[in-house]
Amino acid sequence: MTRRVVITADDLGREPGTTEVIAELLAEGHVSATTLICVSPVAEQAAKRVWELGVVPRLHVTLTSERGLPRWRPLNGAASLVDPDGTLSDDPWTLGARGEAPDVIGEADAQLHWMRDRGPAPEAADSHAGTLYGLHGRSWLAEALEWCARHRLAFRLPRDPEPYFGGPLPPPLTAAHERAVALADALGVPIPATIATNRRTARELGSYERLRDDYLRRLAALPEGTSELFLHPSREDSVTGPDGIVRTWETRLLRDPAWHNALESEGIEVVGGWWPS
Repeated sequence: MTRRVVITADDLGREPGTTEVIAELLAEGHVSATTLICVSPVAEQAAKRVWELGVVPRLHVTLTSERGLPRWRPLNGAASLVDPDGTLSDDPWTLGARGEAPDVIGEADAQLHWMRDRGPAPEAADSHAGTLYGLHGRSWLAEALEWCARHRLAFRLPRDPEPYFGGPLPPPLTAAHERAVALADALGVPIPATIATNRRTARELGSYERLRDDYLRRLAALPEGTSELFLHPSREDSVTGPDGIVRTWETRLLRDPAWHNALESEGIEVVGGWWPS
């Protein structure tokens, strides 16, 4: 076996600035995949932009809004997913407390059909803000994997979760994760060997160099098989909140010669997805 990695720019369609940066990185060949937020006001324009580049985005199943941006609305408007004004809450714990499985899967269906109606069908899906995984209350992992199997989609569920969480999972999550991996295998849903991303704030990191060193360490530690590194690149005038500066650092990283030299020296092949070759 060899080591392969999907380098994903998450959040295409989040807002215009992020969309512009992701399209540029795709055109430059610095990322190999992206995920699309179908419920955003600029989703149609964002999808068209990357389809013109020959890239089919992954469906970013989106069940919450995001702080610092105007709230998004679901495509099917299911009651258990929305606040009284019809928008998605920006608190994943709110969704975890009230979301109903039929509404969750109904919204995933609506977002998938939105993509299929407008261009090439995606080959994989994941979960914006981790809402499907049970990290914020209720889990819809079993339903999501069954949904992926019905639609022949791969899913962002790491076979080895430790690189993402930074250590072993707590016992209840360990058991749930093992059941989910076994279900994915039983259903024939492709999943990555592992996933990794930055989860620290600019204050915790302290500098761009610390972020770069952390990603270089993660790159060197990737196991055999196909894994995923996912980042959230954007530009300074398009981000708000404490994670904003980190998004600009991640844009810088993806263009950094030191990063590209490390990919080459580690002998890691960059690929577009974790479907079996």
